[in-house]
Amino acid sequence: MRVEIVAVGTELLLGQIPDTNSQWLGERLAANGIPSHFHQHVGDNHERIVLAFRTALARSDAMIVCGGLGPTQDDITRAALAEVMNVPLDRDEGLVAKIRAMFESRGRAMPDNNLLQADVPRGASIIAQTRGTAPGLICAVGLKVVYAVPGVPNEMSEMFERAILPDLLSRQRQAGETAVIRSRVLRTWGTSESALAEAVSARFDALEDGGGVTIAFLASGIEGIKVRLTARGENDDEAWALLAEEERYVRTLINERFGDIIFGVDDESMEDVIAQRLIGRGATLALAESLTGGLIASRLVNVAGASQWFRGGVVSYASQVKFDLLHVPEGPVVSPEAAEAMARGVRELFGADIGLSVTGVAGPEEQDGLAPGTVFVGLDLGGRVEHVALRLPGDRPRVRAYSAISALDALRRALDRTTPPSTLL
Repeated sequence: MRVEIVAVGTELLLGQIPDTNSQWLGERLAANGIPSHFHQHVGDNHERIVLAFRTALARSDAMIVCGGLGPTQDDITRAALAEVMNVPLDRDEGLVAKIRAMFESRGRAMPDNNLLQADVPRGASIIAQTRGTAPGLICAVGLKVVYAVPGVPNEMSEMFERAILPDLLSRQRQAGETAVIRSRVLRTWGTSESALAEAVSARFDALEDGGGVTIAFLASGIEGIKVRLTARGENDDEAWALLAEEERYVRTLINERFGDIIFGVDDESMEDVIAQRLIGRGATLALAESLTGGLIASRLVNVAGASQWFRGGVVSYASQVKFDLLHVPEGPVVSPEAAEAMARGVRELFGADIGLSVTGVAGPEEQDGLAPGTVFVGLDLGGRVEHVALRLPGDRPRVRAYSAISALDALRRALDRTTPPSTLL
């Protein structure tokens, strides 16, 4: 059974809000073995919505429509569905009473506009609303089915889990389809999307000819490149076995080409990985930041329980703070020596097991003859001091963001006793 997602709303086309609904639905459909080959965005225009619906139903078995069920004049999903179904809209007085009661429970009078939310294409079933005023709809269109839900994310997700997913799974079983889809994401830092694709090109081509697994590359900005492996199997065990075998193969190809650039899997962030390493070693960390201005500390405290291993940090932005507080020797503050002294100074200041520091030139101008993107990371691993030199691309915000994750990656590699790269391409 193929499901198409259609997101309704001019604000989506204008880029005023991101379409998180389609992303969430795609993930939930895939997790339940339901293919979704097409997603559409369409503005608040009756003719174009009808065209989008008819296009979706021509190539898919089911359609999930998000949005356009509100009480205002531009909420026209119900009318478009009625036209596609070739039926009139009927006002459901039971729905009117429920919507009115919801307003009264909040001490408010129901505007007449909300009566529109009780209009139902003839023959459609209602998905009861539990969090708002707009009910959802289940509409039969010949042998196909349309599910319409509000665009409010928490209303949409609740209706999907309660009503749409069970109905889709039941239709799948009736059609004799039992396959499941599972994915594994390998998260990398330190190379480009094209270089990764080149490294696994032979395997990619082999899988394109059949094999039950697909490979995709997802550029994620300052979070690196993700390599997504997706397997389709008759059951969970078969799908996970296919993924495990393919993951071993792809990891080997990447490691042979680039070394240890895979830092995590699935939803693991770099800071999650650092937390695991430090907890596993019973070690504590202190941090000295210059050009990143607190970005690294902010990432670290996103991890629940960070106080167990993160002692604290110093934003030593001014040179004099580096000299006075961290005992950096007088002289250039963007240098390997300064980075190492900052790491040593902050470790001693906080009484931590490990000190991590970062200093560099964010730009846009040169500093002491050093080009923007010149960054040095300092590490004090219990008295063993070292540094990593980086040349990072981009404008000032990107250099700062890249510096933060690169410093954490240098720490990860040091904790794993590997050698950090000297450049980031």
